[in-house]
Parts: sequence; structure tokens; C-alpha cells
Amino acid sequence: MATTIRIAAQRASTRALAQMVQSRGMATEKQIFNQIQSTKNIQKITSSMKMVSAAKLKGDENRLAAAIPFNVWTTPISGEPKLIEDATFEELPEKCLVVPITSDKGLCGGINTFITRSCKDVIKKLGDAGKTADLVVIGDKGRAQLRRFFGEQIKRSATEVVAPGSFALTSALASEITAVSGDYDAIVIIYNSYVNAAVYNQMYKVVTPFVTEGEGESLLAYEFEPDTKSEVMVDLSEYLLTSQLFHSFMDGAAAEQSARMTAMENASKNASEMIDSLTLQYNRARQARITTELIEIISGASALED
Repeated sequence: MATTIRIAAQRASTRALAQMVQSRGMATEKQIFNQIQSTKNIQKITSSMKMVSAAKLKGDENRLAAAIPFNVWTTPISGEPKLIEDATFEELPEKCLVVPITSDKGLCGGINTFITRSCKDVIKKLGDAGKTADLVVIGDKGRAQLRRFFGEQIKRSATEVVAPGSFALTSALASEITAVSGDYDAIVIIYNSYVNAAVYNQMYKVVTPFVTEGEGESLLAYEFEPDTKSEVMVDLSEYLLTSQLFHSFMDGAAAEQSARMTAMENASKNASEMIDSLTLQYNRARQARITTELIEIISGASALED
């Protein structure tokens, strides 16, 4: 009877010790196993999203390749797009309307943060130079980030933009921008420019309205009918803005998919590393449990011999 009580006491103390160790924050085998299974499920999702983004990227690359020659005619008028990094924006006029192009969806790394950061940089440098700037934000992610800092300067925003974009959709957006751009000296389009699957840069374009008469008159090399020049200039100005927006949309869409593909690849890699770490932790916990059970058996056998 005494031997039985001693064995029961030893087993109880062993279990109490195990419970005490567990209460100090060490996960059980079951908890670790559940974490491993959850991480594997997440890895499957991120791997699938990477494959989907890779397929969509091919389509966006084709649309971008088609949009580039479509927009070549704007270069002699508006100039080449410029890199935002280290830009001073000294060439911008007194009053600008900044149009950042962001996405409505996340899980694409810091691609939208780079655009909002560029907007803050533009507005700050214009403010330091005594110039003013307002915003028309395209994309829910950009609106959510920028309205915390420039809520009163956001004149309009466009969200839930259908992807992939079309020229008809861009024309509608250009009309909305034109409706509020009458009092501004220039429209500054900020977007992500696709380089390759691993690299994209933040660029900006400056679209200025045409001057129909007087000093600095636009398109002097072309002849217009006297009665229609102002009307043609208005239509051409809106078409210029639409073409620039369309190219920026296609460029930004390709950059977004490449960033999402990279982000999902990194997430899958991190999940694999976490699974390896959890598996090692699971094996150690399993080994500790087996060792504890062996100690209980050996202790019981020793007690019986006594």
C-alpha cells in the first residue's frame, strides 16, 4: 500500500511539474502541431497568390507594351517622365494639382507607401518654396494614408477602380480631374513605373494646360482655323491628360503585380522558415514528453523494487 501511494505521489509530482512548466509559457505538442498546420495552410495561399500574380503580370506587361507607343506623341509636349528620388520640383508652377495613382488592394509590399511618401515630399517642397498643392487621389490605399495628413487638400478621390484599366475608364477619370483642375497651373501625376519583375521606380509627369493666345502660346508650329483653335486646344488638353493617365495606369498596374508577386514569394519563404522552426520545437516537446514518461516508468519500477 505504501509503495502504491509513493508511486502515485511521484507521478502526481511529475505531472504537476509538467503543468507548471506549461503555465510558464511553453506550448504543448498539440498547440505547436496546430501552429504548424496553420502555417502550412497560409503557405499554400501565398504560393497560390504568387502564381496568380505572375500570370496577371504577363497580361499587364502586354498592356503596358501596347500603351507605350500610344503615349509617345505626348513626350514633345509634356516632356519625359522624371524620377522622384532626389527631385527638387523647382520647375513646378505656383499652384499644382497632384494626382497619385495607388491600388485598391493590399498584400503588395510597400508600393502604395512609396507613392504616398512621394506625395508628402512633393507637397512639402512646394510649401517650402511658397507654392500650393491640392490632391485628387486614385486608389483606396492612397486615400486612406493621405487623408490623415492632407484631409482638407483632397478635392476628389476615386476608389474601386476596375482592373485591368481601359481607355474608356481613364477618360472618365480624366474628365473628373479636368472638372477640378481649372484653377491650377499644372497637373502632377505620381505613379510607379515598372522596370522588371523585381524593380519599379516612382516617377512623376507634369501636364500643363495649353495657352491659346498671347505670350507662351502653345503649338505655334501648327496651323489652326481661327474660329476653332480654342475649342481644339481644350479637347486636345483633355486628350493629353487622358493619354498620360492611361500610360501611368498601365505602368502602375504592372508594378503592382510585380510587387505582389515578390511579396507573396517572401511570405512563402518566411512561412517555410517558420514551419522548420516550429517542427524543431515540436520534436523537442515530443522528446521531452517521452523522456518524462520514461522517468515515470523507471521511477515506478524502482519504487516496486524497494
